Amino acid sequence: MARRNVPIGILFSATGSYGAVGRTMLNGALLACREIAGDAEAGIRLDPVVIDPGSRLSAYAPAVHALLGRGIRHVVGCYTSSSRKEVIPIFEKRDALLWYPAHYEGFESSENVVYTGAAPNHHILPLVDFLVTRCGRRAFCIGSNYIWAWESNRVLRDELGQRGGTIVAERYLPVGETDMAQIVEAILEAEPDFVFNSLIGESAYAFFRALRAECEARGIDQVRRFPVASCNLSEPELLEIGPEAVDGHLSSSVWFASIDSHANRRFVAAYDRAFPDGPVASAEGEAAFIAVKLLAKTLAAAGTDAIAAVRARVAGQTFDAPQGCVSIDPQTLHAYLTPRIGRSRADGQFDILMEAQEPVRPDPYLVRSSAALEQPVLRPALRIVS
Repeated sequence: MARRNVPIGILFSATGSYGAVGRTMLNGALLACREIAGDAEAGIRLDPVVIDPGSRLSAYAPAVHALLGRGIRHVVGCYTSSSRKEVIPIFEKRDALLWYPAHYEGFESSENVVYTGAAPNHHILPLVDFLVTRCGRRAFCIGSNYIWAWESNRVLRDELGQRGGTIVAERYLPVGETDMAQIVEAILEAEPDFVFNSLIGESAYAFFRALRAECEARGIDQVRRFPVASCNLSEPELLEIGPEAVDGHLSSSVWFASIDSHANRRFVAAYDRAFPDGPVASAEGEAAFIAVKLLAKTLAAAGTDAIAAVRARVAGQTFDAPQGCVSIDPQTLHAYLTPRIGRSRADGQFDILMEAQEPVRPDPYLVRSSAALEQPVLRPALRIVS
């Protein structure tokens, strides 16, 4: 069977302040390309054209223009919400398709974006339920000063308020900021039940180290007294934090390397063989892997890379991903995913504490998932795993 070669763009920041996560996304995308190239029955071969914006927001738009200028119609890329917002107007104007493989804050839908990362009802809502039940109702919110943190904290505030909880303080720092002394002091003074973290990259790693060190200096068990919960903490970032502060942190995600399934064990082993120098796989890397696999399946089914045809066929595709079965909702172009909550270990992995029993329909605008509804239909019910 003749195989069509289709060029695609790969747009991730493998360097810069959030390069550790960006490299896992690049690796996940390239691993999928290699597997597709080795599959004689795929009917298609993807030729990746890679650009690294270096964690600089100003570099994303020129990179997209360069890719689309080469005749590429499909780009798998972006990690931060600011970079996604920066380039979506270009995809809409040029009628190209962005395959976005990162958890995000929601409240967005575009006919020119396929979202294979987690929507807010996949990660924030399960985490709120968990924290209220296990930790308390008083939260201290910290985040990097851009849309991901602003919107994540807003959703947390609304959901926590519906349960009688409160935000005792909300602080934002520039992306890349690593001086955490004042933030840590403010947390210790406020005495919240938990800290909700939406810092990214080097800022997050510095915060975890600073909070742990100050608590130890004062004889405080940080894990028990000031637990830190995130929706964007993954295995390669645990290694960046370092052994002195890596354990005991909560993360709400749809993928962990410790998922005990044949598909996941195969993925982790293949990833580690392909990229022995690391970084280790992350939830975003798995989402990038999913995005490329679904793109290839859709291109083969459509018989063309034309956007209208691909968009019409993508909702009919399913993929047995490392996290479980993944499919695309035709109404929102977001993915059905399986929510989980994990707690970090000293060895740089996560113990999975709770997980949904099946993939959950995406609800990016939280229309159906609000706790205020009498019968919330898209709020994942998580079962206890450990």
